Amino acid sequence: MLRSIILFWFLSNKIRKEMINKCLCLLVMVVFANNLAFCQVKDPKLTEVWYPEPSVVTPGNTLTAAPSDAIILFDGKDLSKWHKPKYAYGGTMQETAEILTAKINYPEFSAPEWIVENGEMIVKPGGGAIETKQHFGDVQLHIEWLSPKDEGKEGQFYSNSGVFLMGLYEVQVLNSYDNKTYPNGQAGALYKQAIPLVNASLPPDTWQKYDIIFNAPRFDSDGKLTKTATITVFHNGVLIQNNTELKGPTIYIGPPYYVAHPPKMPLILQDHGDKVRFRNIWLREL
Repeated sequence: MLRSIILFWFLSNKIRKEMINKCLCLLVMVVFANNLAFCQVKDPKLTEVWYPEPSVVTPGNTLTAAPSDAIILFDGKDLSKWHKPKYAYGGTMQETAEILTAKINYPEFSAPEWIVENGEMIVKPGGGAIETKQHFGDVQLHIEWLSPKDEGKEGQFYSNSGVFLMGLYEVQVLNSYDNKTYPNGQAGALYKQAIPLVNASLPPDTWQKYDIIFNAPRFDSDGKLTKTATITVFHNGVLIQNNTELKGPTIYIGPPYYVAHPPKMPLILQDHGDKVRFRNIWLREL
């Protein structure tokens, strides 16, 4: 009996020591892990990423001057970067689809008819739209424009023009200073799709500026839309479109929808019959 008690005590004591040792080892491991994590958090080198390095771009010497990697579309001298397209843009989705087909398969151009004077390009009413010879996809665009003072004009007939990204997606140009019209057609609207967040318009005969970030839509090999187009617009330095999604081309009549098109297309400036002026047009491909 005594031997059994002594054996039981010995085994129990051994088990207790093993349990204590295991607990101590576990405690040491937890403390070590915590200390290691603490050391990692405190070591800034563990979160430094050295490659790839961004390419160097030299900003312009003013807030509106083109940076070193910009493509200059109009510098006040001539329209050498532009031509007049036979096919410009459509008012309905059916027209837009037909024009897209024609532009892709049967491109035809002539010399632009707009006027260049005093470092500005001026819409020639009835002369037609102009478009860039170069095609673009995602871009950062800077463009300055002026609505001439024109007594008696109002609504959509007061200095109407437009900036068409890829020839399809319009940021409206219009005198919207003390000039009432439908909000999704005023200056800075994504025409008939998105009202600007605020009206940042300046009076007629005042130079204004748009700074636009445009992300082109994406289509798969079957022409199916995989990513919608988005536009961010600053009007005179004020955010008026904040990464706004487009529903398709900005048409005049009917609901829009996407039609597959090339990943790069020209920029178009609209002739709506008003002598709107433009200057200092440049963009950066993104």
